[in-house]
Formats: sequence, C-alpha cells, structure tokens
Amino acid sequence: MTNQSPFGGRAAAAYPVLPRGEVVATYETYNEAQLAVDVLAKADFPVKQLSILGNDLKTVERVTGKLTWSRVALAGAASGAWLGVFFGLLFFIFSPDAAGLPFVFAAVLMGAGFGMLFGLVSYAVNRRRKDFTSTMQVIAGNYQVIVNVELLNKARNLLAGRVEPVGAAAPHPSDPPRSAPQPPVETPSDQPTAPPAYGQPAPPVSAPPAGVPSDPQPPVSGPIDPTR
Repeated sequence: MTNQSPFGGRAAAAYPVLPRGEVVATYETYNEAQLAVDVLAKADFPVKQLSILGNDLKTVERVTGKLTWSRVALAGAASGAWLGVFFGLLFFIFSPDAAGLPFVFAAVLMGAGFGMLFGLVSYAVNRRRKDFTSTMQVIAGNYQVIVNVELLNKARNLLAGRVEPVGAAAPHPSDPPRSAPQPPVETPSDQPTAPPAYGQPAPPVSAPPAGVPSDPQPPVSGPIDPTR
C-alpha cells in the first residue's frame, strides 16, 4: 500500500534520475554545451527534449590568498558596515523623525565594529585548521548534450550547419519502397500508325533520304504488254 503525497512534484524532484537518450555531442566545458543548446533553440528545436549531463564530477578548491589579522579585520568590518547601513536606512525610512542621518552613520560604525570583532574571534578559533581563503566549486570532466532517439539526427544536422528541407516528410516504416522514375520509352518509327479518322487528312509520308535506294521491284516474267 502506497500513500500519495499532496506535494507530488516536490517529492519527485527530491529523487532525481539520469536523463535517457542518445548523445548528440560531447564538450569539454559547460559553456560549449550551453552554446550548442542555444544554437538548437534558435533553430526552433524542441529544447525540452534536451539535457546536459556532466561526467566525472570533481570538487575543486581554489586558494585565493593567505589569511592575516589585518585582512580578517578589514573583511569583518566591511561586512558589518553593510549590515549597519541596511538597518540604519530601514529605521530612517520608516521613522524619519526618530532616526536621522546621524543615526544611520552611528549604525554603520556599530556594524563595522561588531563585524570586525566577530571576524577576529572566528579567525583566532579556526586559524590552526584553515589559514587561507579559497573558493569551492564542482567541475565535470566533460559535458554531453542528450536528446531523444527520434530527434537525434535532426539535432546533429542543425549543429553541423545542415538545414533540413522544408516539407520533406520522412518515409514511414510501413510505406512501400519508392522506385526510381523510369525514362520515357521511345516508339520506333517503323511501327505502323493507326489510320486517320474519317474526314481527317492522312499524315504526310516522309521521303527516303537521298542516296538510299528504294526497294527493288521483283522481275516480271513473260512478255511485256506494250499497251500497258
């Protein structure tokens, strides 16, 4: 027996699954994969069927500098000053009679002082474990653009710069194979033509070419009648 949660969408998002499909292209950086998706989007490709998959994930920590007492003090004072500016302006906006510009300036100084004190105390406690500043990020070894099998060839053609012809529908597997067009068959001139209809003139008879002897007449046997 299973219980359905009213927050089905959020519950499903808590258990992500890998996208399924074929690999269109593989890129070394995320910016290149994002550029490929932008190219497909500009070509009116259904980008909802695309996914960017990062492989060989690695955690990279880049060291930005060494921590010192002066640097910790300045960083704490700056963060505290911004917090004091925020609270001072907040009181100045909602109660301008009770809080003036001197109150805002005093809030900035108090915030800077508390921020500096907090930063120095934190550095004194944690300096033995981490005595440098750094930034943490997760980087993949390569990025793959994945799409459904039905749209694989179309996506590769668009990325390669080949435009598909408009209106050329792909043949369905159930359709019979199309045969190539046959050249027209020429009818020989020696074949007899049909007689003309009643009342229509007969077609002209072409004369034999010059130099070609006509059909020989068979010899006449017996005496020749001079009256003929």
